[in-house]
Amino acid sequence: MPHPQIVVPGNHDVPLHNLYVRLTGGLDKYRRYISDDLQPAFQDDEVAIVGLNTARSLVWKGGRISYSQIRHVEEVMGSTPRHVTRILVTHHPFDLPDEYGPNHLVGRAHKAMARFARCGIDLFLAGHFHVSHCGHTAERYQLGRYSAIFVQAGTACSTRWRGEPNTFNVIRAESGRISIVRMLSDETGPFHAGTPDVFVCSENGWART
Repeated sequence: MPHPQIVVPGNHDVPLHNLYVRLTGGLDKYRRYISDDLQPAFQDDEVAIVGLNTARSLVWKGGRISYSQIRHVEEVMGSTPRHVTRILVTHHPFDLPDEYGPNHLVGRAHKAMARFARCGIDLFLAGHFHVSHCGHTAERYQLGRYSAIFVQAGTACSTRWRGEPNTFNVIRAESGRISIVRMLSDETGPFHAGTPDVFVCSENGWART
């Protein structure tokens, strides 16, 4: 795939059945074959992106964000110019559709979101549940006028469907406007574009048009 890339580990990158390896070197194979950088970042004149590792050896499926990771995001995003679109990438989500409860979110989500609101993060990207969705955070988090966009990625190449075909998202960001296009494919056909979701930014944060 083309570079630059922001790649983060998930819970399936931590061994499940080999408890010794899970506790002593849970992400060793990820570091060897994928990336040794568990906090990748990229920034240019248009976007600032931070990736975080939310996978944990002591948790079988869920994930957590640490206080040091929250401070890291604050340090990077706090020095980013306001016109730059600020994006956070994790495997475990900070927000989900209404049918998912708080126990499905990444650990410490509410504490982190209160601080990320001050950073002005625009876009949260996550996966984990293999179901694609997007919305804005004001429906779950009451943080004044702050409202960001959360985008949940489906599964791009799997035979274990979760009620939808294989998908991936194409996101286009420009000043005050972000569009998310879900690309879909069945088992035999090529990927094709679905109807875009478009969000615009106002003094009350991001909202769907």
